[in-house]
Amino acid sequence: MITLGEGLWDTLVEALERRLEKGAAFFRGGRAALDVGSRSLDEAQIRRVRDLLARYGVDLWAVRGTAEATIVATVRSGLSPLLDPEGMTSRTEPAGEREGTPAPPAGGLVVERTVRSGQRIEHPGDVIVIGDVHAGAEIIAGRHVIVWGKLHGVVHAGALGDESAVVCALDLAPTQLRIADHIARSPEERRRRPVPEMARVHRGRIEAVPWPHR
Repeated sequence: MITLGEGLWDTLVEALERRLEKGAAFFRGGRAALDVGSRSLDEAQIRRVRDLLARYGVDLWAVRGTAEATIVATVRSGLSPLLDPEGMTSRTEPAGEREGTPAPPAGGLVVERTVRSGQRIEHPGDVIVIGDVHAGAEIIAGRHVIVWGKLHGVVHAGALGDESAVVCALDLAPTQLRIADHIARSPEERRRRPVPEMARVHRGRIEAVPWPHR
């Protein structure tokens, strides 16, 4: 974990470069996550650090930060966003219920718990939830979203512009569903008996079809 504290961004990046120069052999071949706290970063600033680390053989795979702009820029840069531990405690569940190890940047993020109202999960790849997604919760994925349970919150699949992304759930009844730039809402009248469904973009609009999950 590389932590950049307070101060001018350019000064901090220059200090990081000097540190890398001194320990080039030590850092080469490593993987790192960047902790920026509450600092608000854009994509260009994140790319600058990623490119700097790459020159010394270090792979930047995640950014930890609490600012909304930083989280969005991280996802758009193809990196994994890590929520600050204190932010996770106050905004989501007690610390004992948090995931212990961040998922790797490539592939999917598996969440083995119910996502409650007020919680938000973002990942540049697939997001798989083994549990329910309550109304008031939000799931944002760069690719597919699969919920092995009830999906009643807000979901955005293909958030990086992938219209081939799909959303699957045993009970597909989100308050809002987005795939890339397409938006749909659940009908006012709910079904008496939920059935597994898959939402996809077809002919320019989102449609729900039976989910052949077996």
